[in-house]
Amino acid sequence: MPYLLRVELLDVPGSLGRLASAIGVAGGDIEAIEIVEKRHDGTAVDDVMLDTEPGIMPDSIVSACNAIDGVEVVWISRYVSGGLVLDLEAIEELTADPVQALDRLVEVLPGTFRVDWAARVHRSHGVQHATGAAPSDLGFVEIERAVRLEMDDDADSQNLYAGARLDGNQVVIVARRGGPEFLDSEIARLGHLTGLAASIARG
Repeated sequence: MPYLLRVELLDVPGSLGRLASAIGVAGGDIEAIEIVEKRHDGTAVDDVMLDTEPGIMPDSIVSACNAIDGVEVVWISRYVSGGLVLDLEAIEELTADPVQALDRLVEVLPGTFRVDWAARVHRSHGVQHATGAAPSDLGFVEIERAVRLEMDDDADSQNLYAGARLDGNQVVIVARRGGPEFLDSEIARLGHLTGLAASIARG
């Protein structure tokens, strides 16, 4: 069964090797690792996409990771998005067809940021393009840059939101159910990719 594991660990040689070994011994098979954030205090945050052998519970993976000095599991959940999409791959998708760049941005955001859905919302016309799980009645939010969002009309308090401005009349909104929290580095990346998509679309 596929899982996405987010861990904090010391950013020193050998840390990833010890983490990978612990996951393997606990019955997990790593498919991909992405560095989400490197911090000034000498730690890093990594996302690990892994599969487990039949009968292996995620708790055993978490316990094995937390037993390593300097490692802390931040979050783990089922993950069925189909793989991690790195930023460079996302950029390739945006530049492949500039006319469709804004729609392609929405489509690549779930894989790039491990969010449940993404949507492009117009000030006057509402949702213009969205992935399957996005609500159809999303409203426009007034933001100047990429930020974490509080959605006042959200009946599901387990959702975490972030958004970025495409132009004066359009924003992109993404959501995660249950976590993890959006890191500063993820917000910055969201702003960068959104700005890039807007520039490509303008030609």
